[in-house]
Amino acid sequence: MGSKKDNFSELDPAYQGKGLKFGIVMSRFNRDICEGLLSACEAELLRLGVSRDDVLLVNVPGALEHPLALQELALSEKYDALIALGAVVRGDTYHFEVVSNESARGILDVQLKTGVPIANAIITVDTEEQGHARMGEKGRDAARTAIEMANLLKRL
Repeated sequence: MGSKKDNFSELDPAYQGKGLKFGIVMSRFNRDICEGLLSACEAELLRLGVSRDDVLLVNVPGALEHPLALQELALSEKYDALIALGAVVRGDTYHFEVVSNESARGILDVQLKTGVPIANAIITVDTEEQGHARMGEKGRDAARTAIEMANLLKRL
């Protein structure tokens, strides 16, 4: 289990991905940033022991389509965790806020409704340059988060 601190038991994070199954939903909108997120995520999943055969990649048009695709994957009961990859770049209208907020809310709702953890790596940035700067770390972080949460839920 974990260490004893101040008389509390603690479950330490577990980053072993061997045998876990993942679904990834990726946007086609802002594709170059999304491909960078995917590349970093894939490399980290493989580094942490996940087999390529245990990952399904699903493409959707944009961030607002993520929740429905994630919900279908979660309801299939085939996956230990899911990963959402996408990029919303600020424009000149309020649409940025709508897409950012509603996709995040939808992803959270799916996670809570189904009990399947979802690593939300739909980045929201002011410029494409910021997206390119963040895609590597955010992609790796999504892989680690998905593995950690899948292992945590198995232990709980």
